[in-house]
Amino acid sequence: MGEGHSKSRASKPPPLLSKLWREINWRDNRSILQFVKNYKPHVEGQQIRILLYGPAGAGKSSFINSVQSVLRGTMYTQALADNIGYDSFTKKYTTYKIPTEDPQSFYPFVFNDIMGLEPIKGVHVDDIKLALKGRVMDGYRFNPEWRLSEDDRLYNNSPDDNDKVHVLVCVVPASTVSQMNDKTVQKIRDIRMEASALDIPQVAIVTKIDEVCPEITNNLQNVYKVEYMKEKMQQFSAGVGIPMTSIFPVKNYHEEIDLNSDMDSLILSAMKHIITAGEDHVNFKKTQSGCSGTWA
Repeated sequence: MGEGHSKSRASKPPPLLSKLWREINWRDNRSILQFVKNYKPHVEGQQIRILLYGPAGAGKSSFINSVQSVLRGTMYTQALADNIGYDSFTKKYTTYKIPTEDPQSFYPFVFNDIMGLEPIKGVHVDDIKLALKGRVMDGYRFNPEWRLSEDDRLYNNSPDDNDKVHVLVCVVPASTVSQMNDKTVQKIRDIRMEASALDIPQVAIVTKIDEVCPEITNNLQNVYKVEYMKEKMQQFSAGVGIPMTSIFPVKNYHEEIDLNSDMDSLILSAMKHIITAGEDHVNFKKTQSGCSGTWA
């Protein structure tokens, strides 16, 4: 992983494996959709906070919109997304709640979107570390030059469990994952070290999978048959340390005007894992706090 990798493989048609290297129940999304819709934390009043981070233009905001579209059953855009991707489009720390069928209620999980990890002008790594602990309040404007200070009005001096992050999700584009800048990779590693110290589970979403090869472009169900796609995910896993079992390829909704069952399958597969990881983390922290104090 780094800037000097060859792109020669891209010119060759990637071979299709004889069987899926990961099983997924295509076109039967009902059970997973109901799992996500019916999810309720075991702790009353608890919500699962999901923090998305990654390079600029990776599709963090688009993933939030895609999840909302699947849950609502129609195209929906709440998180503003950019279709250029040269610099980070997200400038402020923002929490996105997803309304249920009842417009007066929301699902018990929320997303936080942050500025991209550009090597020089990107989000300050310390700001992400503070966000993990619930110290960053909504509306904070990221500045690459300095971190949020304790005397800032948007610094949360007394975060509760719902302010803290329960799942950290790294979003990276499949088309550039093996050419990721070394400084960006180091930022991801630094953030992961802090999350690991806080026992926060970590997941990766690999986006733009249709740009990897025509086999996936023409049929998303080939994503787990294309050996080249598996190799890209393995390279990313080895580079930043996130295990393959926690890396999920998806295609975000971008130019589509109608929902697509195969896209939904991949998005829901990732969301089920994220929610389960968040629930396990909440339960673990509650057990731990009962024995040895609170999570600072």
